[in-house]
Amino acid sequence: MSNSFMDEIRKIPPVTRFLCASSLAVTLPVLLQIVPIYKVLFVKEFVTQKFEIWRIFTSFFLGSSGINFIFDFAMLYRNSNELESTHFPRRSADYAWQLFLSGLAILGLNIPLGTFVHTRALLLALTYVSSRLAPPGSQTSFFGLLTFPVLYLPYMLVGMDLLMGGPGAAAISISGAVAGHLWWWGVFDTGALRSFGTAPGWLRAYLGETGGGAGGAGGAAAGAANVGGGVHVVPPRRVREQAAAATGGYSWGSGRRLGD
Repeated sequence: MSNSFMDEIRKIPPVTRFLCASSLAVTLPVLLQIVPIYKVLFVKEFVTQKFEIWRIFTSFFLGSSGINFIFDFAMLYRNSNELESTHFPRRSADYAWQLFLSGLAILGLNIPLGTFVHTRALLLALTYVSSRLAPPGSQTSFFGLLTFPVLYLPYMLVGMDLLMGGPGAAAISISGAVAGHLWWWGVFDTGALRSFGTAPGWLRAYLGETGGGAGGAGGAAAGAANVGGGVHVVPPRRVREQAAAATGGYSWGSGRRLGD
């Protein structure tokens, strides 16, 4: 039974597995009162003056208490797994690197806010990118009661944080959405930041990705974007336009002559 459980764990993409394990490793000891919560909060003075560097890491993975932690953990797994499996297949190093850069952006945006925990901002960044890359017309539900386009999910979460936590909580969520927008815009939409999204060689080697270049003969499909390190992505909302531009209309196939 233990082997089958570990086999299921190994099926999870490596970066998503790391994120989920980090969330459990940081949150559970605090909830069980094994580790004082003040030891894992981000306090700029402790980081810069006392060199308690671990606070940067732990502040991104300290979850809520009670049932909110279950919801946040499920959201972290679902969004990260979807991104890594669908948009970064066999390129987890690029995903890890771009996630690291997004974390730096979140940190920079939240230092003026005096934020102690960056978990919610990280969740909003992942949710924003995932919703932007969802197929056109994708729907999601709010506790099974309200169905709406998944594109609006980040804004719904910001609104919930405003109602439940006030302007301060909403500002943290907005910082995550801003970082997520920069990620999506710079890598998937315009490609303006694509060159920065390629993982360095040491990270590729660590994750066992030795290929490094684009795919073999044929490469990506026409109109696809190279998202650093050979990851080819077609932004879903452009698929139809690109197909129409490439073929001049709907492709009916090669066809057969009558009588054959």
